[in-house]
Amino acid sequence: MRVLNQIHAHILTHPRPSLSSYTFSLSKVLCFAAYRNVHYAKQLLFQIPCPKIFAYNTVMRGFLQQNPSPEPIFLFKRLVQMKFPRSNTFTLAFVLKCCSMLPAFAEGRQVHKHAIASGLGGNLFVQTSLLNFYTKCEEVELGRKVFDEMSERNVVAWSAMIGGYARVGKVNEALELFREMQKSGVEPDEVTMVSVISACAMAGALDLGKWLHMFIDRKGIKSDLEVSTALVNMYAKCGFIEKAQDVFDAMPVKDAKAWSSMIVGFAITGLANKALEMFARMGEAQVEPNHVTLIGVLSACAHGGLVAEGRKYWSSMLDCGMEPSMEHYGCMVDLLCRANQAEEAYEFVVSMPVFPNPAIWRTLVVSFKKSKMFDKGEEVAKQLLQLEPLNAENYILLSSLYASASDWVKMSAVRRQMRERGIKAVPGCSSIEINGHVHEFVMGDTSHPEAKDIREFICEVSERVEASGHEPWIASVLQNVGNGEKLDALWEHSERLAIAYGLLKTKEYVTIRIVKNLRVCEDCHEVTKTISRLYNREIIVRDRIRFHKFVNGVCSCQDFW
Repeated sequence: MRVLNQIHAHILTHPRPSLSSYTFSLSKVLCFAAYRNVHYAKQLLFQIPCPKIFAYNTVMRGFLQQNPSPEPIFLFKRLVQMKFPRSNTFTLAFVLKCCSMLPAFAEGRQVHKHAIASGLGGNLFVQTSLLNFYTKCEEVELGRKVFDEMSERNVVAWSAMIGGYARVGKVNEALELFREMQKSGVEPDEVTMVSVISACAMAGALDLGKWLHMFIDRKGIKSDLEVSTALVNMYAKCGFIEKAQDVFDAMPVKDAKAWSSMIVGFAITGLANKALEMFARMGEAQVEPNHVTLIGVLSACAHGGLVAEGRKYWSSMLDCGMEPSMEHYGCMVDLLCRANQAEEAYEFVVSMPVFPNPAIWRTLVVSFKKSKMFDKGEEVAKQLLQLEPLNAENYILLSSLYASASDWVKMSAVRRQMRERGIKAVPGCSSIEINGHVHEFVMGDTSHPEAKDIREFICEVSERVEASGHEPWIASVLQNVGNGEKLDALWEHSERLAIAYGLLKTKEYVTIRIVKNLRVCEDCHEVTKTISRLYNREIIVRDRIRFHKFVNGVCSCQDFW
């Protein structure tokens, strides 16, 4: 930059042979400056008489290489206001990339309209940028419209659309599109494979994930750092932690993201000591931990009941100068609450230098309920309702608190308040992979093609479970109905439907793997333990909190979740 400054000064202080050569010389200085000091390049852009579109594109690209910045959008608005003769495909691609990074959805929509008005809406490069923008903003239906309008689709377009579906949880659509991609003759690359493997991780589709791993080897797709890390994450989130470690150990190079994926994998599967051992190995390898790494370490301590260790890692994190994020604070609150130290957790929360998010307050409510500190729980829950008056989860939590205290009057009042405000609870949804297809069940669902067979089998399972001595916790059903109807409602829970379907459709030795969007309720947890013993099946359930591995009537969480 020092030499470049001298050249710039030389151009300014010497006679101009012509306007075009002067503009050309300054543009060359701008091109180099954009890679080292983009703000310097921007100032220079405004000093160049009649700059060409290439100069604007260069500065936009320079800003895109920095942290997310709205500057490319401001430059594009300047071009539009100046009625610049013509933006080119690179201009639109750069500003759309900026809109996807921020994200800036409204501005991106305006760029789309501009692309159509300028006759560039049908350009493959622009369409691919639009597709990437919409999917990154999680507007997959708009992305799919662009995708369907493309006259030809390269591997980048397929990867963006598949990744978009995976990002919003539309896993079956992501996997179906991958199959279409293969039929169309487009060879997937590393980016595609990361997207599809990530979809399998979200769905818990282990069999398909295994097939994709073999597909990578068979097709000679490079297992680079991103692909290998995606495989580690997929196997861990599908409950096959041994295979995750095999892939991890075989990686020649491991960055902080790879180490963090392995540590988080051990944490969510309840292998706290393994997670801490892996963290120690990371230190020996001289890889600097990031925020995600420490979230994994603190989560491992929380799920393992390792309070002293959690405090130690928290202190070392502060000593190293790492500023705790809200997720780190949440892990510490979770650690104390799981250790039945609700009062200390509350003191920790009120002393936080940042205002706690609703998730932390919810953790406290659950802890107060567990500790039978109902007055304190009610106080915190009412704060939650003020923070998030439209979040159904908060009302359910308060209802459950009142139910535990057998305060049916207050419980009914909360339910009535929900109805009056038109607030509906998020339905429980569980999925299971059978023969490469992911089947989803919601509470009370009758839409499945084999719903009749599932219902009949559920009756058989419930009879065996009750005959074994299980006493259902009907108080957890927050409805003003009779005990018989409450019992029926428990057997309508989505994970029980998914487990029943797994028992029906798989052979006796096959492990049943379930993914649920909510926390497993206490009664379902007890029932699943019983089913694993009665039917001699290993059942793995990944709920919103952690993994539960049920074998012969015992859960890996040791009833601590």
